[in-house]
Amino acid sequence: MKLLSKVFLAVFGALVLVAAGLLYAQSQTTANPGKATAPSTSLSSMKDFKKPSDEELKKKLDFIQYNVTQHEATEPPFRNTYWDNKKPGIYLDVVSGEPLFSSLDKYDSGCGWPSFTKPIAKTQLTEKKDFKIGYTRTEVRSKAADSHLGHVFDDGPAQAGGLRYCINSASLRFVPIEQMEKQGFGEYLDPFVKAGLIKAGAAKSGGEAAVTERKQEVATVAGGCFWGMEEIIHKIPGVIETKVGYTGGTTKNPTYKQVCTGKTGHAEAVQIVFDPTILSYDKVLDFFFRMHDPTTLNRQHNDVGTQYRSAIFYHSDAQKKTAEHAKELAQKKGGWKQPIVTEITPASEFYSAEDYHQKYLVKNPGGYTCHILRD
Repeated sequence: MKLLSKVFLAVFGALVLVAAGLLYAQSQTTANPGKATAPSTSLSSMKDFKKPSDEELKKKLDFIQYNVTQHEATEPPFRNTYWDNKKPGIYLDVVSGEPLFSSLDKYDSGCGWPSFTKPIAKTQLTEKKDFKIGYTRTEVRSKAADSHLGHVFDDGPAQAGGLRYCINSASLRFVPIEQMEKQGFGEYLDPFVKAGLIKAGAAKSGGEAAVTERKQEVATVAGGCFWGMEEIIHKIPGVIETKVGYTGGTTKNPTYKQVCTGKTGHAEAVQIVFDPTILSYDKVLDFFFRMHDPTTLNRQHNDVGTQYRSAIFYHSDAQKKTAEHAKELAQKKGGWKQPIVTEITPASEFYSAEDYHQKYLVKNPGGYTCHILRD
């Protein structure tokens, strides 16, 4: 009977989640994406915060916000407001206005929900064991309003502590960096100043902050199947955007079928846009050498051909110098029995691969990959 009860609860819980997701998806056809129906709440008002009654919450929150925060529903992946939000700012509890997460700790985990490596302050969260879908998870709730937020898992980026806070967009309200001072969250601006996203003293009370343009740098690397590499790279904190494609060849506008012949001279490559204030170029290359075998010429595991060669396509003299040093360092500490054959060459025109190749393993979980990140 205990087993049957568990099965019933798991099935019932899954049905509830699906129903909530369907209703949410339906609501998105008419709702304004990103519109928060909860009232704005500044930090100063948090001192006197008292959780509204259930009836008040039903009036203040929309359907999915209410069911996520009050009844532990889960919104659909990739069909929610903030999963792909790349704007700088902070994320608040949609009920209380309590600051919970920062965009500085947000990354693309590929799960379809907003993912963070850590909260602004762990004291603002509570955790509890959740057995609702047949196995144990760790639920995350806000401390002030006891809102259900999502779950925390131990499969996050190792270099950022190894945690992944998988949070429902519906439980959050986003405050962009230029509005933080005006809405009473000026004390949270310092990390953004240090990251170079806003100038110190630029935000004035009652006005909008002058946001500096986010620093960006481009890296292009090749090391076998491009979607296997992209699956690892796009999750690295500091990576803004990734794109897979073809470079280093002679044929203009090559197709995947043409590149597969090995006659175009192109390599399957990943173009990486990253924030150098968070992720340095030499650190990008450290990940690069750790995710493939740089000693095999024109081959990665079962993938054979010049299109699968190991290569770094540098975009400046500084990148060339860094790449040469990174290659030497990888040879010394990598434990390779054979010499590293990674090609270091000037970046040439990069041709985006077909759409179905972009974020392939996000679209096809469990798909083929020969890439792992070595310690």
